[in-house]
Amino acid sequence: EAKAVAKYVRVSPRKARVVIDQVRGKDVVRAREILRFSERAIAETIEKVLNSAVANAENNHGMSTDNLVVKAALDEGPTFKRIRPRAKGSAARIRKRTSHITIIVAPKEA
Repeated sequence: EAKAVAKYVRVSPRKARVVIDQVRGKDVVRAREILRFSERAIAETIEKVLNSAVANAENNHGMSTDNLVVKAALDEGPTFKRIRPRAKGSAARIRKRTSHITIIVAPKEA
């Protein structure tokens, strides 16, 4: 199996998960098709990571790209914490969420 990771992508994992769940378990050709026609902005980044994972499988592990399947797709990165001033000298926490998008491809099980 081969993998590719995009770290600290500035999109909340909740938004990324919507697209990642559609791709998980699909073969690479179908996954690319889903990502290409998805209207979500994160689909472009996920497609780049998928293409990178396929290239890693082909070049580093000598796998054929014809029978690759998206074995796993993960998200959830750290949350950047910021402070916003509020009334009476208090402060409110702003959570800027990030994602680590990991895609693992493996040959199709016969």
